[in-house]
Amino acid sequence: MFSKFISGIVSAAVLLSSAQFIPVSDSVNAASTTQNYAEALQKSLYFYECQQAGPLPDWNNVEWRSDSTMIDSVKGGWYDAGDHVKFNLPMSYSASMLAWGLYQYPDGIQKCGEMTDYVNNLSFVLDYLSECDKGTEAVYQVGNGTIDHTWWGPVELYQYGMEDSGTSYESARETLTASEGCSAVFGEMSAALASGYCALNGKVDQSVLDNYLAHSENLFKLADSSKSDAVYNDSNASGFYRSSHFYDELFYAANWLYIATKDKAYLDKATSYIPNLGTELGTSELKYSWSQCWDDVMQGGMLLYAQNTKDPTYIARVKKHVDYWTNTVAKLPGGMRWLTTWGCARYAQAAAFIAAVASDTVLSDSDTSAYVKFYEEQINFVLGDNPDNRSYVVGYGENSPKNPHHRTAHASWKNDLAIPDTNRHILYGALVGGPNEDGTYKDDRQNYVNNEVATDYNAGFTAILCKMISKYGGTKDSSFPPKEKHDGPEFYVQSVVKQASSSGISISFKMTNHSAWPARVQDNLSFRYFFDLSEVIKAGKKPEDIVIRCDRDQSAMYASKGVKGAVISKPVQYSGSVYYIDVTLPDGRAVLPVSEGMQQCEILLAFVMPDYGSGWDSSNDFSAKDILDSEDAVISENIPVYVNGKLYYGKEPDGTSADGGMSDSTEITTKSSTSTTSITTTSKVATTSLDETTKYGDANCDGKTDISDVVAIRRYLVNNKKYPLTNNGLKNSDVHSVGNGINAQDAVTIQQFVFGVITKLPL
Repeated sequence: MFSKFISGIVSAAVLLSSAQFIPVSDSVNAASTTQNYAEALQKSLYFYECQQAGPLPDWNNVEWRSDSTMIDSVKGGWYDAGDHVKFNLPMSYSASMLAWGLYQYPDGIQKCGEMTDYVNNLSFVLDYLSECDKGTEAVYQVGNGTIDHTWWGPVELYQYGMEDSGTSYESARETLTASEGCSAVFGEMSAALASGYCALNGKVDQSVLDNYLAHSENLFKLADSSKSDAVYNDSNASGFYRSSHFYDELFYAANWLYIATKDKAYLDKATSYIPNLGTELGTSELKYSWSQCWDDVMQGGMLLYAQNTKDPTYIARVKKHVDYWTNTVAKLPGGMRWLTTWGCARYAQAAAFIAAVASDTVLSDSDTSAYVKFYEEQINFVLGDNPDNRSYVVGYGENSPKNPHHRTAHASWKNDLAIPDTNRHILYGALVGGPNEDGTYKDDRQNYVNNEVATDYNAGFTAILCKMISKYGGTKDSSFPPKEKHDGPEFYVQSVVKQASSSGISISFKMTNHSAWPARVQDNLSFRYFFDLSEVIKAGKKPEDIVIRCDRDQSAMYASKGVKGAVISKPVQYSGSVYYIDVTLPDGRAVLPVSEGMQQCEILLAFVMPDYGSGWDSSNDFSAKDILDSEDAVISENIPVYVNGKLYYGKEPDGTSADGGMSDSTEITTKSSTSTTSITTTSKVATTSLDETTKYGDANCDGKTDISDVVAIRRYLVNNKKYPLTNNGLKNSDVHSVGNGINAQDAVTIQQFVFGVITKLPL
């Protein structure tokens, strides 16, 4: 998000929602029948789940998100846009518009089956705003926008991205709190909670509603008592969401509080603010131009005030605003009104919602046909009814944006806005900024004017969808969201031969972390290099005599942070003369997708004949097939990668393979069978009593515990008929939660013991 100076607990009744399809009204026009408003609403709510901060609720549907910024002083809430700051001013505005849509048009939401999702998402943000109220002061921002904008990466790795770019995590997540001088943001927070109280009545527990209302009233008191934005506009918020005025927020909040409490004192407060509201330039006439938005809620407040008072003077003001949008604002081919450059679509959607509510309430006695045509044109345009047949909503329609300006959806592993070319995740439901004044549009992530997304962009859009569903119905997608197809393995090794001769070979291995489902710290990443030592054995040498020299361990660079370096095994027999070495990074902080320097961790190894003799032959080595004759670094599946000891990507010499999560299955295949065998297959030990012959960890019963025992267990789990264990081997292998049988965790535990991560068995 860049500078924008221009301006729960669900009740049983909600859970038992009715059918998910509404017959289309006989009065529907041709354009309306082409759009599925329920699907659009479903996806818009998903976008808000993509924006969730802190610990994610169990109903969050976004597979590529996980808990984030867990050091925030107030957890939860929404990240503002493609960045990771929680700006309470636009967040509160967005929450109030979602609440208003639900309050005004609940029936369609209920009938199409989206009530539970709607209530959950609205409650999530209202809970956060409630927590921001500290009594005599309130939190109005979490995160420093200036620092935040120095790093481009997925929010799940925010701490490491900040540290890598030279900034402390704590400073990036600073909390802005005040007791005065924040009338606009405190007023907007109050309005959100009061409107939420109204919208969620009967849909969440009364205790929750009472809490929202109490905080709304207290925040309104804080906002009204100082009547100033001096503190707010002198803070970090000013560079991103500077407030132009605050009486409109007070006016908006007072009207919502009157609706919530029926206390005339709040309506009197609203009346008292009117002389201080904005006027048309050079006149004393109350302002009717511009739009409902995060920095100007005057028109929304005016509509509420007209409803609350039924005063013809203010009903006329509402009509003048709707007429302005219907008849005066520039009109693009296809019907969308274009108000200003930055985020034009959001203004049109908010204006459409105001027109819809006005038409259904204070203007219902007049001819509203022009207004109906206006608001339907706005929503239908962004859904694809335009000359380009282009949707401006990500993941909705055949021709929708692929590259919205959003860090986590892009999922760059290099702190680079341009890499990769296409966003790795589909930010379903996000409304992008929209077309230029001439109607042109380019799907370009780096053009944030047209392709930024934000919670306030989707606010009016979500609200007007509530109206359209109530009028025309729609069908939600019962299979949404679909499982994403990965663009490649999240973890792999890139290798290149540095030197090869008859005395040995030197290879650079770069363990790579391009995780994005979600982006994460992955401990116990390992890879194996398989080589054939038949020539060594023929020369009378022993495999254990091979010299394995580590000439570079990049993970050692992070030792000052407590990161343990790479653990490199001795040669382990795989089958016959085929051996391998296992290289493990116990601490995932050694390789993270946060920058060019950290997304790979290089391990440079030299394999040398004993006493630096000759006779080494790499041409018969399984893992050398793809890299031996290449001058460039190669990603070879013959150098397989393991996660916590389980084969994750690549293949072993016997044909056992895994695809790195690129299919819907997490299974591995074996050469000896056309079927798949889950790597989590367990086999119960016949008896859990351990006799004196039990030697924990010695799966292959050779009298010692080493990496070969880990291999024995893994093979057994893949195919226990082909690779059986003896009864004693089964007993020896049961080292994790003794008595629960043999599974992959036993192999991991033994590997940790061999590498010195733990000091005793069983665990």
